[in-house]
Amino acid sequence: MTLQGKKIAITGAAGSLGSAMVRAALDAGAVVAAIDHAPMPALASLAGVHEFSGVDLTAKGAADEVVQKIGAQLGGLDALVNIAGTFRWETVEKGDLATWDLLFNVNVRTAVAASKAALPLLSNSKAGRIVNIGAAGALKAGNGMGAYAASKAGVFKLTEALAEELKDRGITVNAILPTIIDTPPNRKDMPDADFSRWVKPEQIADVIVFLLSDKAQAITGALIPVAGRV
Repeated sequence: MTLQGKKIAITGAAGSLGSAMVRAALDAGAVVAAIDHAPMPALASLAGVHEFSGVDLTAKGAADEVVQKIGAQLGGLDALVNIAGTFRWETVEKGDLATWDLLFNVNVRTAVAASKAALPLLSNSKAGRIVNIGAAGALKAGNGMGAYAASKAGVFKLTEALAEELKDRGITVNAILPTIIDTPPNRKDMPDADFSRWVKPEQIADVIVFLLSDKAQAITGALIPVAGRV
């Protein structure tokens, strides 16, 4: 799929999935604004990448500020990919209410703030796109997954509501629902697992590239499982 000349903002760009998405978008011909709280030295050196590090999207006004800078540098915006997120395993009984706040803020609030900030620019695009990252594990929460699943379920409902809100403006909004992603932290946490069954960041990025392309104009409000062989 081609994204030739499209201007795409990606949050959480320093992580395993975020960096894979940056590279996939570049390979498809896009210009990329890479956003993260962490530094991104490996991405900053890539042609076509505009780096915006040190951005805390949970902070008031941060999303508006960085999107304004992106619009000025790139001359507009065609798509937003909300990858910024985090995970905690914690039971309700022994857990901390602060974990629920943390996961809501990082997994849901960042996506809401970035989407809201990007809408004026996306509305000027001929084919605006928003893609969020949910989780297959939020379809049925397991032990220790309450706070995480609740936050990712929030991403589901954000996706559905925003798709309905924007469907008459030509902006599509969809979400990817991965299972376990094959990343170094996950391998460290589950060393005895069969990594070959996990979905790879590059495979998820390929699906997102399709959703950002002109071929996917008829798809909006979809929650799309990308499960590997889990």
